[in-house]
Amino acid sequence: MASSTINSPAAPASFRSYFTRQRVLGIVFLLIAVAIWYFFAQGLDTAAESKEVAISELITTFKLPLSSQPGDLFDWEIGSLRVANLMAIAAAFLAGVQLFRGFGKWANTVLAIVIGFFIFAFLTWGAAGKSLNLGGLLSATIVRSVPITLGAMSGILSERAGIVNIAIEGMMLTGAMVGAFVGSVAQLWLPNSFLAEMISENALRLTGVGIGLVAAMLAGMILSAVHGMFSIRYKINQIVSGTVINIFAVGFTSYLSARFLQKYQEYNNPGTFRPFEIPVLGEIPIIGPIFFRHNIFVYLMFVIIIVLHIAYYYTRWGLRMRSVGEHPKAADTLGINVLRTRWQAVLLSGLMAGFAGGYFTLGSVPRFDEGLTAGRGFIGLAAMIFGNWNPIGSFGASLLFGFTDALQTKLAILKLPIPSEFLLMIPYLATMIVLAGIVGKGHMPAADGQPYEKE
Repeated sequence: MASSTINSPAAPASFRSYFTRQRVLGIVFLLIAVAIWYFFAQGLDTAAESKEVAISELITTFKLPLSSQPGDLFDWEIGSLRVANLMAIAAAFLAGVQLFRGFGKWANTVLAIVIGFFIFAFLTWGAAGKSLNLGGLLSATIVRSVPITLGAMSGILSERAGIVNIAIEGMMLTGAMVGAFVGSVAQLWLPNSFLAEMISENALRLTGVGIGLVAAMLAGMILSAVHGMFSIRYKINQIVSGTVINIFAVGFTSYLSARFLQKYQEYNNPGTFRPFEIPVLGEIPIIGPIFFRHNIFVYLMFVIIIVLHIAYYYTRWGLRMRSVGEHPKAADTLGINVLRTRWQAVLLSGLMAGFAGGYFTLGSVPRFDEGLTAGRGFIGLAAMIFGNWNPIGSFGASLLFGFTDALQTKLAILKLPIPSEFLLMIPYLATMIVLAGIVGKGHMPAADGQPYEKE
């Protein structure tokens, strides 16, 4: 009776949609549970044969850091079969609850938990009879997620105000090249300047890298000004404008890299911001070495996420930004300058994209090479959609991308019979699932991509 009521034409569309999604999510949870049991619990035969032990006796060892000192690790030993079965049972239990009752607004959180079960079971299976530096994997995940997260923040800054910015990749690429060049010039000039007698050699090096970072951010902002001119002033299609900037950036940076930076290596050696440990926090066992022993890009990433979240949802500035992205005419009626607000958003987006580009040459590898960003700007946009145009949600999505990226090297060490290229598919498959509505429909700004004509 209840089922016929739900499926009747008189039932509200949203009501039917809720129960449809409840069933779909429940089936997804159940499929994940079956996959954990079949692939990771029943798939321990090979590892048991190689170790010449029973499956029930297989042990997985995860190494976790106790301090920032190299080699100071804690061995966490767990039964491989026991953990795989436990993860499968837990996922199946959550699937049953979701199918017959539903988790309501917590459904997406439960989905993340079930995916976490799958990942943990996978790691336990992969390291069965071996050891895996789990602390190093988590630390690498955070580092690999930095440019993706910053790219997502750049997209949020622009699209929350109603301007689609697919030129983030080109802005990041240009920022990386300009940062490397200007930083290298600064490193050559500073030792012969008046500052050499006033500050130490290490301070000179940091000053040079800092100058390069500022230049990278300005380069991104200049390209965003071009995007703003096309999109806001001349009202050209925003996708076309972003595509033109991306094509220009790829050709421009590739040409200068091949003809200049590769030939004169002294102009392609800017140095990098070195990792440093935050006092007290860096000494916390396990957490400290994973989160608080990185360079300035990682720490600023966390600051940016928190600041943007507070700014967008708890300040007048954020309310104005969101209003011109949702209903610009209503915002204009209330006295908000829509065009000026959108200009501000686009310029800040370019500044953020330039900062993300600076990470590649000033926070990771101290040189620029052709195509260095490798599509991280586009992945950042996918993370933005995955995170529902929310800073914290986008960071969580970026961690997923960063995790799959970091896991490739670990799989090579464990010598698993899985091509590393297969892992590259996972973030894109996850994005397709999101876009298909498995985790709910994304709520993009209503006026995103629509030019505004002041009446």
